[in-house]
Amino acid sequence: MIKTVDPTQVSQPELHSILLTAVAPRPICFASTVDKDGNVNLSPFSFFNVFSSNPPIMIFSPSRSGRDNSLKHTHENVLEVPEVVINIVNHNMAEQMSLSSTAYAKGVNEFQKAGFTEVPSEKVRPPRVAESPVSFECTVQEVIELAQTPGAGNLIIAKVELIHVDDAYFTDGILDTEKLDLVGRMGGNWYIRAIKDSLFEIPKPLRTHGIGVDALPKGIRESEVLTGNNLGRLGNVESLPITSEVEKMVKADGVENLSKRELHTLAQQLLEAGDTEKAMAYLLFGENI
Repeated sequence: MIKTVDPTQVSQPELHSILLTAVAPRPICFASTVDKDGNVNLSPFSFFNVFSSNPPIMIFSPSRSGRDNSLKHTHENVLEVPEVVINIVNHNMAEQMSLSSTAYAKGVNEFQKAGFTEVPSEKVRPPRVAESPVSFECTVQEVIELAQTPGAGNLIIAKVELIHVDDAYFTDGILDTEKLDLVGRMGGNWYIRAIKDSLFEIPKPLRTHGIGVDALPKGIRESEVLTGNNLGRLGNVESLPITSEVEKMVKADGVENLSKRELHTLAQQLLEAGDTEKAMAYLLFGENI
């Protein structure tokens, strides 16, 4: 049974909870800014992502308070000084990052409150966070205020001018996802950690175009064993193998006497191990049983 929610018929806190719990995990923009007097502010925002690589553009949104409709200090600061450093958050700094989200009075330096180290930036006035694995010095191109109501977002469009990456997070010259150990925001008090056990790879769709799930035999498409993920992987092959190749592979593995369901179960295991070719052979052979 599906519950249907009309955004105009629920309270702002309830709508906020649904949106932030369902749309997750969200990357965290740990934004350092300064006001016109040079006072430093540091605050995290999970309405955030990268939207372009040429030009390099990131957007984050400090929303109006759902309680009193006030603006975040970060929002006020970028209107006075249109510059920001977007620091990336990993697990080693997650608790300190959370502490910095406290609604301290304007002028309080969250670097000090949360125990972070300020590092002078090279192209913008706000400092960057020394403990962050990656920091982006940005100029603010535009601020788009979506509404004047509690919970309304304010899109801060930031152009990346300079990037700082800690050498410890590279492997063979490439930024390493496993080493970064990033965290993402979930609903309520929950976060998620991008450790190896939670990471998985999906081969990108073929440039030559995969055959698609609709091109698989009906018995495979309607399998009681295979999942939608399994079918998606099968649909990414460039073509179906010919019958002679299927029979050769199946007989070489000694599985020609298995039932169709047993072949589907083995094929699923092969798909999860990354052997799509052999999995497809088992499944096609099963179609002739």
